Amino acid sequence: MCDYSLHNVASRPAKVGDKLTTRNFGAGTRGFSAPEDPAVAVCLLPGTELAFSQVVSLATAERTPGDFAAGGSVAIFRQVNKDQPLTHHDALEFADGPIVLLTTLSEGLEATVLQLPAQPTTEAEKKSQTRVAYVG
Repeated sequence: MCDYSLHNVASRPAKVGDKLTTRNFGAGTRGFSAPEDPAVAVCLLPGTELAFSQVVSLATAERTPGDFAAGGSVAIFRQVNKDQPLTHHDALEFADGPIVLLTTLSEGLEATVLQLPAQPTTEAEKKSQTRVAYVG
């Protein structure tokens, strides 16, 4: 399952090499979909590495669309605010430090899944890779 606001959207897990596009699913959030099936959300595990094919921009009320540019095209998927139910958790951490919520990205950005997180070897690693799932 992807972020809580996508729990009513069909989804599938990401695979290495997936070409993804940011998309507004009409459920109060943006997420990733694959070009071959734009109605299906592609869910990422924490630690998944992505490479964007263009400058990353935001489209949110807090910022003017387009006023954010990541300092590199590579980002790592994270989950933030795990202790807060019914809020967005899916985020991207960019190489130069900013962490931005996935739902704030402009629609239509293209990214490729470079690698999935390594399989956890300890309970702490397993916990850090576990997605938050809230059913409302």
